[in-house]
Amino acid sequence: MKHLLTTSMALLWGLQFAFLTPALALLLVDLYDATPADVGWVLAVYNAGGFVAALLIPAYADRKNDYLRPMLLCGTLALALPGVLTLTTTLPAAVAALIAIGGPAGVGMSLLFAHLKHSGAGPTDVVNTRAIVSFAWVAGPPLAVFIVDTFGSRAILLALAAIALLNLLATGATAFRQKGIRPERGIPASPTAEDGPVPPKMAVAGVVIGFILLQATDSAAVTILALFVSERMGEGLIWAGIALGASAALEIPALLIIARLSRKFSGKTLIASGCLAGLAYYAGMTFVADPITLIGLQLLHAWFFGVVAGVGLTLFQQIIPRPGLASGMFTNTRRLGAIASGPIIAVGSTTAFGYQAVFATCAVLTAVALVIIELTAKTREQPRSQSERRVALRP
Repeated sequence: MKHLLTTSMALLWGLQFAFLTPALALLLVDLYDATPADVGWVLAVYNAGGFVAALLIPAYADRKNDYLRPMLLCGTLALALPGVLTLTTTLPAAVAALIAIGGPAGVGMSLLFAHLKHSGAGPTDVVNTRAIVSFAWVAGPPLAVFIVDTFGSRAILLALAAIALLNLLATGATAFRQKGIRPERGIPASPTAEDGPVPPKMAVAGVVIGFILLQATDSAAVTILALFVSERMGEGLIWAGIALGASAALEIPALLIIARLSRKFSGKTLIASGCLAGLAYYAGMTFVADPITLIGLQLLHAWFFGVVAGVGLTLFQQIIPRPGLASGMFTNTRRLGAIASGPIIAVGSTTAFGYQAVFATCAVLTAVALVIIELTAKTREQPRSQSERRVALRP
């Protein structure tokens, strides 16, 4: 039952954002007459609100040592958002709703992984759960587009409300099941042998910087892929869609394989394999000249992003003692990486090599990130304190 509820929450939270993310710009234009410039700044402030919420709400959950109740709040806000957007008729009101309601609602996914960690889930469980989220992202965007094309833009709001309601039911059932067996408030979840010692703050900062670089390279590569295929390769845009779809589909088995390998190999080893795959992918994309090679390279991309998304999350949970802060920080590396991808694209595309230079830059940054992570993801030399040992021995 516990596994079924966790799977349901992962699938529903994944669908929530797999529906909203590709449809949001369309909603802004169709429902509120937003211009392309409006869409740009609205998405910027929306993501800024999500960044702040991803720090504050998990921090509160860490202090209360309770992740399900804040997750219920996020689920309630996720249900309220489509209702408010349906009733809203002006762009400023919609922006206010996205910041005040949408930003905090988006923290639910981070809290899910924090709850898993708090409940004693190991890296294998976390990566397997992340694979379910990836499945939602494979199925969600095409389904969202189908709903919009068939029933109109407002129909996607109804679909979002239905998903949020199901998510609330699954989260509520999990909270009810956990009642009475949740760890005592104020006592942190017991450390596990898989966690290992916690590295110093400078090491944590190095890992965060390394993952921002990795997320930035992926965001830049995905952003320019359609332009690269059409303008540099001279192929139809359909090949860009096929490549992105193939990568997303391959990410699921990649994550399942990574989950099994995590039982035998350390997180640092797996991250090194992912970075090397990413380095090979970006190097290959620098010289790719035909669609078949383009599709074949997506195997490397799937492994790279699977490691970043799956093993990266477990690494953050190992090196940052508070589960909520760890998941929130990892989520924000994606947001900061998306911001950093702008300069990568701008600088790379202005060279004589055009979009090929963007992939070459991504290859260099991936190598830099690998060095930073490998040098800084070190364990703490100090032994656990007596209080930590008492907690670890608590029945």
